Amino acid sequence: MTESENALALEFDTLRESLIKHYDEKRMRASGNWAKELEARVEGLSASIWGLSYSDQLEHGRTPTSSSPKTGPITLRQAIEAWIDEKNITPKDDISTSSLAFLIARKIHREGWSRDKYDGTKLISEVITPQLIQGIIDRVSYFQISTFSSEIIRIFRNTA
Repeated sequence: MTESENALALEFDTLRESLIKHYDEKRMRASGNWAKELEARVEGLSASIWGLSYSDQLEHGRTPTSSSPKTGPITLRQAIEAWIDEKNITPKDDISTSSLAFLIARKIHREGWSRDKYDGTKLISEVITPQLIQGIIDRVSYFQISTFSSEIIRIFRNTA
């Protein structure tokens, strides 16, 4: 790996850690799967952050479900039921975990989901700002410019 690639990998690993820290500061951690699965990928001078499919909901919330929703490998009710189990939540009034998950899912389908009263959403955009991206570009570009300058000096020395 070149110095630029190493610098970019370090920057994106730091970015990944910052997102996880912000996730915890906003008290969004439930199962912890989002943090465990968040991944920084760097190939050459191209980098990206990959996360679970519900990352968009942590950023924007969730609108009510449309009349013809997309179905995935797991339903919202199943995901909520797993969350209830992971958090060791005990339903009250002799209601089953499955029934509680159904009621929560129905409310989310009807009304959507927002964390406005609980530190809001905007998990990603509060961390990944234009200023942060420009800083990464500047730091990684330093190594590219340094390499380019060294190459020009080497060429001049060889031709002199």
